[in-house]
Amino acid sequence: MASPEADVRDRPIRSLIPARIDRLPWSPFHTRLVVALGVAWVLDGLEITVAGSVASVLEKPEGLSMSAAAVGAVATVYLVGEVVGALFFGHLSDRLGRRNLFIVTLAVYLVGSGLTALTLGNGVGWIVFLYLTRFIAGMGIGGEYAAINSAIDELIPARYRGRVDIAVNGTYWFGAILGTLGTFILLNAVHPSLGWRLGFLLGPVLGLIIIVVRRNLPESPRWQIMNGKREAAEESITYIEDEVRKTGRTLPDVDEKKTIELIPAAEIGYVRLLRLLFREMPGRATLGATLMITQSFLYNAIFFTYSLLLTTFFHVDSGNVPLYFIAFAVGNFIGPLVLGPLFDTIGRRTMIGGTYLLSGILLAITAVLFNAGALTALTQTIAWTIIFFFASAGASAAYLTVSEIFPLEVRAKAIAVFFAIAQCFGAIAPLIYGALIGDGSRPVLLFIGYLMGAVIMAVGGLVAWFLGVDAEGKSLEDVVSPLGVRKPATRAPGAGSPTSG
Repeated sequence: MASPEADVRDRPIRSLIPARIDRLPWSPFHTRLVVALGVAWVLDGLEITVAGSVASVLEKPEGLSMSAAAVGAVATVYLVGEVVGALFFGHLSDRLGRRNLFIVTLAVYLVGSGLTALTLGNGVGWIVFLYLTRFIAGMGIGGEYAAINSAIDELIPARYRGRVDIAVNGTYWFGAILGTLGTFILLNAVHPSLGWRLGFLLGPVLGLIIIVVRRNLPESPRWQIMNGKREAAEESITYIEDEVRKTGRTLPDVDEKKTIELIPAAEIGYVRLLRLLFREMPGRATLGATLMITQSFLYNAIFFTYSLLLTTFFHVDSGNVPLYFIAFAVGNFIGPLVLGPLFDTIGRRTMIGGTYLLSGILLAITAVLFNAGALTALTQTIAWTIIFFFASAGASAAYLTVSEIFPLEVRAKAIAVFFAIAQCFGAIAPLIYGALIGDGSRPVLLFIGYLMGAVIMAVGGLVAWFLGVDAEGKSLEDVVSPLGVRKPATRAPGAGSPTSG
């Protein structure tokens, strides 16, 4: 006998839930949603920065007396954890729901980062413990990327989706600023042996506050209806609508023509997903992979070698490097906030292609000035700030792209796949650029490296221009039909079925 769940999956469902979500005006509910979920990127930026800031302390007796190579491995283990977490929790998010996972992933991060602070000795066992806790923390943050991007895109009305997603992704750099200031104060205000441990508690303190807010958020009604959970979906969308009505707003009528008819799709694993992405949706898969790889390569190349550049070529004292980094981070943070609305008005294709190409051109100009010896530490920092004002908006739009151009049933897993691909390519960049910096005796090598980075970003911009999807202001179901949809009310040109590029 077939189970009740199997019966539900065999029966067509008619629904207006996507249209009901997209018609909503902005409300305090949406603000609360963005704050509660968007903290994922703040935490990641904070974690990466704290780990980098305390690296020198971990090499000393008041730290853990680790070798430079062992300290470097701490960051590597964290990044590997992010990839594993994205793939593992991304699969569970599509299977079990967004809300379940954005509670679990934050809890995993809290445990991992909190335990890092309890690394009490420098013996082999304690070093293994340190690596394990960094891997766990990375898994939590990697899972956040998959679950949170999916939830935000599915709960935010279509006309706000672009600017909100881009701004949220950009808050990574707010976390980096918090991490820089926090560790700078801790390492100077208390003994280093305590300061570095307290640094790893900055994120968990923030996370404990946010997890309480997340518990009051509803599940994605889109995910619920696509999985045959009609009653639960109705409860969730009614709750959201009531939250908006409490502000005194009158909700527009729902257009009955936007009714969708669907049969909940069966679970899709990663093997079938890869076949779907690269065989049935090659244009979109190429777009997503290119945008994610190119931005990851550039960011890892510059971000992880920035201090080396300043100390090797501009002879900046290592104690003053955080001051230059803060200026760099501010530019990255402001860019998505200022430019984000343009991705909803001017459009995705123009803005993504434009920000990638412009950042590539500016990087090439900066490379020429660097090779000519025309830059100082200050002017180099100003140049980076301007370049990444645009590059940060483009990079944030890469995450937006991979979260909105693939079917809902595989959205979290698709984000995880492209995140993992980007991280693998991005991990190569610091090795390449670290070697190009060397002892600073051959700046021409770094000049060539910067030109290579410029070309890579330009390639991303051109791919966005020719393969970009005009998703601005459109319902997710119009950008790409869910796999189970039988009768979508409308389709955007070229968005129709999963087989379209």
